[in-house]
Amino acid sequence: MRILAVADVPERLLYDNFSPERWRSRVDLVLACGDLDREYLEFLVSVLDVPLYYVAGNHDTAFRHDQPGGCDDLDGRIVTVGGLRIAGISGSMQYNAGRDEYQFSEREMSWRMRKLGIKVWRAGGVDIVISHAAPLHCPAFARCSSPPGGGRACTHPEHAEHLTACLDASDRCHWGFACFRQFIERFRPRCWLHGHNHLTYAWMPRLSTIGHTTVINAYGHYVLDTELPPVILPTSASPSTLLGPSHQSRIAR
Repeated sequence: MRILAVADVPERLLYDNFSPERWRSRVDLVLACGDLDREYLEFLVSVLDVPLYYVAGNHDTAFRHDQPGGCDDLDGRIVTVGGLRIAGISGSMQYNAGRDEYQFSEREMSWRMRKLGIKVWRAGGVDIVISHAAPLHCPAFARCSSPPGGGRACTHPEHAEHLTACLDASDRCHWGFACFRQFIERFRPRCWLHGHNHLTYAWMPRLSTIGHTTVINAYGHYVLDTELPPVILPTSASPSTLLGPSHQSRIAR
């Protein structure tokens, strides 16, 4: 399956300079990771003639009463497309508004992810997750003694996932969610697609990893060619062991 992931900004390559020969019959699915105009999503679903699933970003409040035609809202849901189980969650970290603006505290998002986790458990696992906000990369972000994020040097060499530079955002608006990371650790999706953190921020990579999961920043667009084997949950797993307690902290080409 060939998946076109989009987020944050309309690509001239896909919009103003759209070439039918380049894209039609070469994309099987579109996954939109938020902060894109309704008109742009409707254009993509009409010219590509493939399913389009989206999650809302913190600038998509209008979607609550004016959803893009021909597109499917994946927020809090899991669907199977081409044999792949795909789940979605909308929103960003709360910074100046409430949940009606698709902004959520860590605690609020944790409850939403627990509900999604039950659906994933019932489905036997998940292959791809799409969100607007990124997962939190550093498990010690909340305890960092120096200003964290923004590509600054990592001060936690004791962690197995220690990186030279911190991949998390330094401003609250763009913080990743710790509960996303917890979800990744429990369910091990093959890929996590997100937007929100623009690649024009010098410290933000296109690709990164959390455990066994590839985290893809879909800013602009990204094409994913995949024949992913399904993620199978252990037969002994149960909702209580997989979801665990919620946590509140300071708290992803």
